Amino acid sequence: MQLKTNNLKFIINGIAGVCLLFGATQDIMAQEVVVTDSTAIQPKVEVKKAQAPAGEFQKYKVDGIAAVVGEYVVLDSDVDMMLKDLKSQGVSTADVTDCQLIGSLLENKLYAHHAVQDSIIIADSEISSYVDQQINQLVGQTGSMEKVLKFYKRDSEADFRKELFEINKQRELSNRMQKNIIDDVEITPEEVRSYFEKIDVEERPIFGDEVEISQIIIKPEIPQSEKQKVIDRLAQFREDVLDNDASFATKAVLYSQDPGSSRDGGRMVISRKDPLDKDFKDTAFSLQEGEVSEPFESAFGYHIIKVDKVLGQNLEIRHILLIPDVTNATVEAAKSEIDSIRTQIKDGNLKFAVAAKRFSDEEETAANNGKLINPTSGDTRFEQTKIDPEIYDQVVNLQEGDVSLVLTDQDRTGRVFYKLITVDKRYKEHKAEFAKDYLKIKELALRDKRIDVIEEWQKEKIADTYVKINGKYRSCDYASDWLKK
Repeated sequence: MQLKTNNLKFIINGIAGVCLLFGATQDIMAQEVVVTDSTAIQPKVEVKKAQAPAGEFQKYKVDGIAAVVGEYVVLDSDVDMMLKDLKSQGVSTADVTDCQLIGSLLENKLYAHHAVQDSIIIADSEISSYVDQQINQLVGQTGSMEKVLKFYKRDSEADFRKELFEINKQRELSNRMQKNIIDDVEITPEEVRSYFEKIDVEERPIFGDEVEISQIIIKPEIPQSEKQKVIDRLAQFREDVLDNDASFATKAVLYSQDPGSSRDGGRMVISRKDPLDKDFKDTAFSLQEGEVSEPFESAFGYHIIKVDKVLGQNLEIRHILLIPDVTNATVEAAKSEIDSIRTQIKDGNLKFAVAAKRFSDEEETAANNGKLINPTSGDTRFEQTKIDPEIYDQVVNLQEGDVSLVLTDQDRTGRVFYKLITVDKRYKEHKAEFAKDYLKIKELALRDKRIDVIEEWQKEKIADTYVKINGKYRSCDYASDWLKK
């Protein structure tokens, strides 16, 4: 397979620019630190002087420069660290070569360099917001800023923040440049058909077993009395802060039910682009510095927000979340309702799709007669081996038209709800067919068209950019003309 194909995941998905700090929130003090490229934070390593007689020149071992692209440098160690990172993610690296890795790193630097040349602007306040989120995450993992600095071998929080700022800025430049290149690439039905017809019948892709799934969700009702309890309590907190000069941060630590921010006194740095609850964002950005909101509702529960600082287009806020609970009576009522729905469906008195539209408490699927939408393809079909393991366990033994037993689940706040699942249709493993698999074929055709657009962009930009490849990497057989032969 050519280098361009092996590098596709780095090109289309922007994986190459992602550093360790954006990975899963594990206890980093117990892990080996791995990174994907030279933009990632690495613990500093002390380099010892070589032993030499007094008065003689003493040599230092330094990290070699593998390549330079525009204003960016790729170090030899970046290639090694990228390979370790792939291994840590469970990716098979048996067929991955240093040449493929350096190719991906060169591409990433090229994007970032030309993002600057094309005047792609990223507000400093936006990058600072990312840095604040990362710092909060790291402090949450380790317990203190001191432990974070010790782990990364940094002398001060200010230096650490400055370094993170530069990392994030380059990452965003690279991501936005990649996005700009492929954003306007579209494909017509005629192009999709032409793409499919050019594939030899023997070489057409095989699609695995797939299922179409529908569900009905019934949530226990939250009594108004329980909602009023948390509203009154939040109003009390607000009054204590405003009238008695009580500490908002202390109350957040003691009472907030948001596990992500409570330990830091409810502190968050947010922007209008953050994927937060709309009511939460709207309320926060309606406040002045120092103002405390009235209690309000979001998808998670009820909040009060205090704006500590206005940081350009961003806000540094503190918030307290209280989650009203269901009662035993409403839980039993929900269980009774879903049992009744299941009985009516099993007896043939009610169609599953009709019941989903009429009774389901999940608006997104209820509007679609209960059908789940595959977020990757936008289709209603899920490859059975790639769906969520929990859903797989629930549908693997269901035949078309079967209805599951009543299943128990939890929402984002930990509240219990009930659901029914049915398999609408099963598709056996088969060789691609144009009409049946149009959306998947379209996705493949669009991917290849994007690769062609990226290749053309790279060809043009490499020719106009200062590129220097050093050492063993000059012998690589690159798909792109990095060596400018």
